[in-house]
Amino acid sequence: MAEPTGIDENAPDAVGEKRGTAEGDLVLITGMSGAGRSEAIHTFEDLGYFCIDNLPPALIGQLVSLTALPGSRIRRMAVVCDVRGGAFFEELSAELDDLELVGHPFRILFLTADDRTLVRRFKETRRRHPLSEVGSVAEGIAAERGLLEAVRERADLIIDTSGLRPQELSALICEKFVAVDRQEQMAVTVVSFGFKHGLPVDADIVMDVRFLPNPYYDDRLRPKTGLDRPVRSFVLGKPETTAFLERWFSLLELLLPNYVSEGKSQLSVALGCTGGQHRSVVLAEKTGEHLLSLGYQVSVSHRDIAKDRNR
Repeated sequence: MAEPTGIDENAPDAVGEKRGTAEGDLVLITGMSGAGRSEAIHTFEDLGYFCIDNLPPALIGQLVSLTALPGSRIRRMAVVCDVRGGAFFEELSAELDDLELVGHPFRILFLTADDRTLVRRFKETRRRHPLSEVGSVAEGIAAERGLLEAVRERADLIIDTSGLRPQELSALICEKFVAVDRQEQMAVTVVSFGFKHGLPVDADIVMDVRFLPNPYYDDRLRPKTGLDRPVRSFVLGKPETTAFLERWFSLLELLLPNYVSEGKSQLSVALGCTGGQHRSVVLAEKTGEHLLSLGYQVSVSHRDIAKDRNR
């Protein structure tokens, strides 16, 4: 019998309440073959998780121990464990019991689909079901459902992908499963540039700041850049800049959470002035500081800051 498409009605609305989230959070992705595990692991990878596909359950404890070592930079992990592991998969319940015993946080995402959809997907891809070496695909699916019943009962989130496209599955994971610290899951690059050198080809948002007073026309400031305090004071001291930053920050605070909700993992924000040395540099730095204060992963770069100086 087909299950309802989308989120299982018994799953919590905000996944993470059951076991909590913390540094070293572990997400276990499992479920039916052909139900979208590959798309799920790619989604978590885009969200900044350290990902491993087809991990034998016996290695989960070792992985957790390695990431807990001093100096480890891995904060969040997502691993796929499924029946491809053969006899090793039977060890999964015991490994999860051990994690609960030591109090390490983990969450389980279980993906499923109705039999007709799974059979159709295997026929379209011409792949062999991992449990149908001798029998039919349908027999392999039935056997797999039985093997997965115990881990399904422990799942924090169950998604039926029967009527979902890959993009919709990814959006569901971002919206329903990864609901904590959402700003940290999108990396924002802020770049300054000069319009006379061309637009950044990968920019998602472009802001033209050439309407602001230009330090270039001050002989004392011309040889400096927006990283120098006199130029920074000149630009930020103008009332036009104060009014702009207030509205600019409000716009970003409106836009960025919606980009996160749509599942975007990387965003490029570009600010341009004439040469890319003064105004855009100052405002890119201010923009990066503001976004960092909001909890986003931020990097700031200045594409054209040295071009005219080198010339």
